[in-house]
Amino acid sequence: MATASDLRRGMAINYNGDISVVLDFQHRTPGNLRAFVQASLRSIRTGKTSDVRFSSTEKIEPVPMITTKMEYSYKDGQDYVFTDPESYETVTLAAELVGDAKDYLVENATVTVTFVEEKAVTVELPSSVILTVTDAPEGVRGDSANNVQKAITMETGITVQAPLFIKTGEKIKVDTRTGKYMERA
Repeated sequence: MATASDLRRGMAINYNGDISVVLDFQHRTPGNLRAFVQASLRSIRTGKTSDVRFSSTEKIEPVPMITTKMEYSYKDGQDYVFTDPESYETVTLAAELVGDAKDYLVENATVTVTFVEEKAVTVELPSSVILTVTDAPEGVRGDSANNVQKAITMETGITVQAPLFIKTGEKIKVDTRTGKYMERA
C-alpha cells in the first residue's frame, strides 16, 4: 500500500471501488493545518473527472498499468485505430481519449498507449514529430529585420509558426508539447 504523498500524474488507483487515473495532483501544506494532496481523478468506467482531497498519510491502492508501443493506422469516423507492431492486434480509441494528440498523428506514427485492466487510458506522443507542410504562403521581401515568422499549415491540419524560408512540401520537426517549429527534417 502506498500513501497519498506517493501519487503521480498518470498513475492508476483504486478509489471508492472504481479504478481512476490521476490527471493532476498538488501537495499542499496550508499555514498551521495538516498537509493534504489535492488530486484530479478520471474514472475509467464512467469517464467522469472529479477533484479529490486526500490526507497526505491516507493509504491508496495503486493498480498495475501496462504501456505498449503502438502505431497509428487510420481514422475510422470519429475514432482512431492503432496497431500493435508485434502482434498486429488493433485497438480503436475514442477521440476524447486521444485528445490533442490527434493534431500530430500521421500514418505509422509510433505512440505509447497505457492500459489498465485491458482498457486504454492514455495516449502519449514522442517529444517531437516530423510533418509535411501543405500550405506555406510566400514571405514578404524586406521582412527580415527581426526573427519574422509566418503561419504554415501542416498535413494534419494544424497551423504552426515557422521561419519565412519554409516552403510547401518540405518536412519539418514540430515539438508536440508546445506545438512550435523546431527545425527542418
